[in-house]
Amino acid sequence: MTHLGAVLRIFGLFPSEHARDFVITSRGRMAEDHVGSYYAATLNDKTRYPALDGDTRVDVAIVGGGFSGIATALTFAERGRSVALVEMNRIGWGASGRNGGQLIAGISGEGEFARQAGVIGRHVLDQIRYLGHDIIEGRIARYGIDCDLKHGWMEVAARPSHMKGIRAHVAEMQEKGYGSHHQIVEPDDLPAIIGTEKYYGGFIDRRSGHLHPLNLCLGEARAAASLGARIFEETKAIEITGGKEPLIRTDRGTIRADAVVLAGDTAHQFDRGRLNGLHFPTGTYIIATEPLSETEVAAINPQDLAICDTNTVLDYYRLSADRRMLFGGRCNYTNRDPADIAGTMKARLTEIFPQLSEKRVDYVWSGRIGIVLTRVPAIGRLEPNLYYMQGYCGHGVNATHIAAEIVADAIQGTTDRFDVFDKIRQVRLPIGQWAGNQLLALGMTYYRLRDML
Repeated sequence: MTHLGAVLRIFGLFPSEHARDFVITSRGRMAEDHVGSYYAATLNDKTRYPALDGDTRVDVAIVGGGFSGIATALTFAERGRSVALVEMNRIGWGASGRNGGQLIAGISGEGEFARQAGVIGRHVLDQIRYLGHDIIEGRIARYGIDCDLKHGWMEVAARPSHMKGIRAHVAEMQEKGYGSHHQIVEPDDLPAIIGTEKYYGGFIDRRSGHLHPLNLCLGEARAAASLGARIFEETKAIEITGGKEPLIRTDRGTIRADAVVLAGDTAHQFDRGRLNGLHFPTGTYIIATEPLSETEVAAINPQDLAICDTNTVLDYYRLSADRRMLFGGRCNYTNRDPADIAGTMKARLTEIFPQLSEKRVDYVWSGRIGIVLTRVPAIGRLEPNLYYMQGYCGHGVNATHIAAEIVADAIQGTTDRFDVFDKIRQVRLPIGQWAGNQLLALGMTYYRLRDML
């Protein structure tokens, strides 16, 4: 942390001790580097992309260097279109480079999506359930992206009553032909799969899994650049327009294009029109322990599964490639981070795995995930030739790649899936983001109490 960062924290401008580090650009603008996470410590691509300097023209211009933007850029580059992307910090700086790394089938909010979109919506859900997996796995193989991909994801029942919903879900997946991927885990079978007495059964999806998200994002960026995509870091978008002359104006130049994509959670100045009052950033926290022994791994997670529970305010965790426990959760909807993130998360980890109580915590970090009240990812059009995608509600690894494909298809004239998402009636609060977060936090406090009881 620089002296400047310490001064800013004293004045309360940064909420978490582990949340931010800085780089100073050649023109003196303060940009933020990757946070001090396990992922940043083990990244395998240190490429720094230049800042935009001047004016340029491409087919498609993108704001945002996370999964949404990078996946979209690579999709267009693979299709032979010229593309430019701007990111105000570093590629993978936000949630894409700090998340739990869980590759989960489908999207969040599927029940609401099906309720609003009916038969067509259910058909779209079937089409896209593993679309993100297919895209990611294909790119890992095609471009040699080293991101520790492992298959196997499990949802565990936090209450006995939750098994009813799990059984119904697995039965539905079997009816749809996904039976070979899904396995019910009865309560008596849990000890052979997970070394805790906290749960009451669950199910395993062998098609889903986990990976190193920052290395995936950086690998896709490298692939896009190799195909001609122009990527600009440390370049802040200050104005965007659609219509007949789509434009991104930055602090260092302009990009004119046939279409502009707002990719991922936008800055406040772009929360206009359909985006106004839609998105609520929510804090989530992760710790990484010291490496565990093979004996310890065999006792707590012998199948190397990514795991999350069925609580509304859930825990999620997995093992890293070097056998660290990466444990996350405790979502905070007020955006006020705990005073002691490491202590808070270690206490929760110890509740679930008492056998890890003496393990050292080597990395602690926080971040913001984008929440929309319907839980359905917001994919749509703000104005002609100006598109957006955001609000993945914690399912971003898979869902961002789905959204990128849907928006890319729409820009090129195939709008069947895009139109279904664009017509979803999202819930907006016309009271400002801060007040909205407090109301959201109040509601989630109810659900947390319900989880506890």
